[in-house]
Amino acid sequence: MADTTGNTTNHEATPQPPMRKSSWKYIGPGIVVAATGVGAGDLVATLIAGSNFGYTLLWAAIIGCLVKISLAEAAGRWHLSTGRTLFDGWASLGRWTTWFFAVYVVVWGFVYGAAAMSSSALPLQALFPDVMDLKWWGIACGLVGLVFVWFNKYAVFEKVMTVLVGVMFVVTVYLAIRVTPNLADAFAGLLPVLPDEKDSILNTLGLIGGVGGTITLAAYGYWVNAKGWTDSGWMKVMRLDNRVAYATTGIFVIAMLFVGAELLHSANVAIASGDKGLIQLGDILEDEYGPATAKFFLIGFFATSFTSLIGVWHGVSLMFADFVARLSGKGQAKGEEVASGTRERSWPFRVYLLWLTFPPMILLFEGQPFRLIIIYGVLGAAFLPFLAATLIWLLNSSRTPPEWRSGPLSNAMLAIAGLLFLTLCVKQIWDQPWGEFF
Repeated sequence: MADTTGNTTNHEATPQPPMRKSSWKYIGPGIVVAATGVGAGDLVATLIAGSNFGYTLLWAAIIGCLVKISLAEAAGRWHLSTGRTLFDGWASLGRWTTWFFAVYVVVWGFVYGAAAMSSSALPLQALFPDVMDLKWWGIACGLVGLVFVWFNKYAVFEKVMTVLVGVMFVVTVYLAIRVTPNLADAFAGLLPVLPDEKDSILNTLGLIGGVGGTITLAAYGYWVNAKGWTDSGWMKVMRLDNRVAYATTGIFVIAMLFVGAELLHSANVAIASGDKGLIQLGDILEDEYGPATAKFFLIGFFATSFTSLIGVWHGVSLMFADFVARLSGKGQAKGEEVASGTRERSWPFRVYLLWLTFPPMILLFEGQPFRLIIIYGVLGAAFLPFLAATLIWLLNSSRTPPEWRSGPLSNAMLAIAGLLFLTLCVKQIWDQPWGEFF
């Protein structure tokens, strides 16, 4: 086992636990990461890709799922092969990782909290327009998420997420069938062809990078531990679970690309970026197929947004609790601590829950501060290159038992992911209006 500085103490002598057979009955953390990672913004981005380019970028959406599979698998493999949490691995790489995560998790959480509450509120206001204002719906969603995560353990959380994923699945697949996709064009979209438009490469990279999750990919290892999987005997189970996660994500994304290609592209209809684009889609669906289909879609929209809210409330709070335990020297940064439920009952877990819920409510009333949004955008863009690079480092070093280190395929996928997200990070930083920042 590796110590916290990254030195090893004879991995080969450690007895290996019995390998469990992969089985569908164990599936759970993958459903959670899929539900959390696919938010309203991801669906809108895919809709816009479909409306602008038809089926041309279907291949890019699928590659996005494969890239994220490699990142989530690597995070889960670190947790199971070492028995240590991802933050403990980061800390072994140097103090700089601690500073990066500390700044990231505070700023990101503050802005994301407001975004998640607002996104969950939009479909509720559309379904019940005369009940209350958008910001009060947002506050209600945040409070419900807080109470739910505060008083429930992982097992209940997973069951609720599974139900909401079922709603998402039924709605998105129904819509994809309802718009009658052109299957011949869809199959043609599997060929890696770029649209004949300006900035098509960056648009394609953005679609690949935007499929299914940012920090939730890092949270996957924590959910694996919370499920009770804490050693390498669960490796086959985790890998099946991870594939299910991104197969599910792929279905959501492909279904919404079908809707964009058939409902918007063929009619040359444009929708706004961001969550409000889904409200526009609801209006278009009502005009085309009637109010029942529109309301059904809004229910799916709410399920999509609310799973992201409670998923982050739970998963990132687990990461923060582990961060504080490791930083303070109290408790062990090991998977058993997460599996025992100790982290979910800890004061850092609950403090971060409160941070995600109450301070962001200010932004619902006053709008989002300009400078904070720029910092949030830059930190968010930098997280996935950070995750890819550190996973390559950890999983090719003596910190990881030899039999579980990355092979050529895993290293290639992680390297592709790192270069992809680094490119998108540079573009995000370049596009920021820095002149107005100072």
